[in-house]
Amino acid sequence: MARDFTQVGVIGLGTMGAGIVEVFARNGIDVIAVEVSDEAVEKGRGVLAHSTDRAVARGKLSADDQLALHARVRFSAEMTDLAQCQLVIEAVPEQLALKKAIFARLDTIVGDDAILATNTSSLPVTEIAVATVNPKRVVGMHFFNPAPVLQFVEVIKTVITSDEVFEEVKALAERLGKKPVIVGDKAGFIANALLFGYLNHAVSMYESKYATREDIDAAMKLGCGYPMGPLALMDLIGLDTAYEILDTMYKQGRDRLHAPSPIIKQMVSAGMRGRKSGRGFYTYAEPGASQVVPDALTPEPAGQAQAVTQPVRSVGVVGSGTMAVGIVQVLAQAGLDVVFVARSDAKVAAVSAKVAQGLEKAVQRGRMTEQERDVALSLVTGTSQLDDLAGVDLVVEAVVEDLTVKRALFENLDEICRPGAILATTTSSLPVVECAAATSRPGDVVGLHFFNPAQVMRLVEVVHTVATADDVVATAVALCEQIGKQAVTCGDRAGFIVNALLFPYLNDAIKMLEANYSTADDIDTAMKTGCGLPMGPFELLDAVGLDVSLAIERELYLEFRERGYAPAPLLEHLVRAGYLGRKTGRGFRTHA
Repeated sequence: MARDFTQVGVIGLGTMGAGIVEVFARNGIDVIAVEVSDEAVEKGRGVLAHSTDRAVARGKLSADDQLALHARVRFSAEMTDLAQCQLVIEAVPEQLALKKAIFARLDTIVGDDAILATNTSSLPVTEIAVATVNPKRVVGMHFFNPAPVLQFVEVIKTVITSDEVFEEVKALAERLGKKPVIVGDKAGFIANALLFGYLNHAVSMYESKYATREDIDAAMKLGCGYPMGPLALMDLIGLDTAYEILDTMYKQGRDRLHAPSPIIKQMVSAGMRGRKSGRGFYTYAEPGASQVVPDALTPEPAGQAQAVTQPVRSVGVVGSGTMAVGIVQVLAQAGLDVVFVARSDAKVAAVSAKVAQGLEKAVQRGRMTEQERDVALSLVTGTSQLDDLAGVDLVVEAVVEDLTVKRALFENLDEICRPGAILATTTSSLPVVECAAATSRPGDVVGLHFFNPAQVMRLVEVVHTVATADDVVATAVALCEQIGKQAVTCGDRAGFIVNALLFPYLNDAIKMLEANYSTADDIDTAMKTGCGLPMGPFELLDAVGLDVSLAIERELYLEFRERGYAPAPLLEHLVRAGYLGRKTGRGFRTHA
């Protein structure tokens, strides 16, 4: 029978500690909240008051419940006041020596049957536990920030944690309305082990000047539906905290991808720790504020840049698949003349019907009028002859992801299209420069990577090769703005921005499953409820297609020769078995 916890202690009243205090008090549990000094106690009291005031203002907590919540909390600067607590959880800074000292002190204060828990996000719980005389009662209880909002809690069981203690803490987490996921004592546990590799990769991408901070963040928000971009998230977490977590993970696992990017330490040394200091990758209105203010790196507002662009009034689209249909519809809705080319008259008719159907759906959803639909349809011309593209200003190819096919097409377009016409490819993984090299005008070739479905997704990656002319890039960006898309610009290397950041993270999740560290369900739960992602990694892999994912991961590995990017053997085995995800009814899960 699970223990009925009536009084718990929390040590450390920063944002996380105060949040944990609020969680316990909201659920009718008395809390002794301890800080190192009277000044720190008052600061922690203020953090709790601010959080509950905001909850009341948003209608998520009544004024009476707020008073009752605060009545359950007793603040103290003395650890000895924790003597009667049935559980004590520490939420102090991520310093192993500090945590071990606290646990050793607690041994002399609390009762023999009290449970000791650490909220560490990366340090070894086992090493903290052995600082006590009874390591069997030590467990990890890793809440996520903001603790009152996020449901996810990682419960970490060491090799010496007693089963009874573990089950009591798990039951307590459920009583608090949380979704506990059980993990072993491994650096980063689930969420941080997957999250911080991705964040570190984004920082490296920024550090190498591959893309701007704004474009990296916009790419992941718009391309993947993430609630925050990686660099903005680093600022929220705190660059000092991120450095400590990455450094700890690297020292335990020796994975080079977890070695903190040098710029992180440099920024921390310069006092640029993120929101808490008012400056990190972005600059904030004041320390602790969320409002980003312009600084020397802030790009000029759209329309004010002086880049020379070419006029684009007519666009050709080559292809008849889902992506091609979406691009045709988007261009026509924006008022551009569109000539699309399909292989046969039957396919031309099929594309025309799908475009008409897409526009009709937009009318039914109130996104356009019938008159606007008719105008858009009048701008679309279908043909089976590439020669009909001779007069267009820009051509977008959306054919199969086969370099031989694309190169042959670009050779033809080079001969057909007028001088100065821009030739664009929608490839998501192949080198754009290979398409450019098939022409006599590599300066006019650019990547325009739309995301599927093109009618819905706002992001377009504008990819420039070493040969692409500046006015061609500027024209591609201006076209994206004209058709209601947000362009991000980057160089021509495998994965561009989104896939280069997304697929190593997905590969890490597969490796975690392969190592039997956790289940697919728990890993998905961790990333959705702990990090706010719209889909867990295995849900996403099954949706994308395991064969597609494997192909992209192979391209990334061949491009960067990074050992950590090598596709997980489990993914290769599933693809070889024909388990490709939703499209075959079975991938990491079985689908109806």
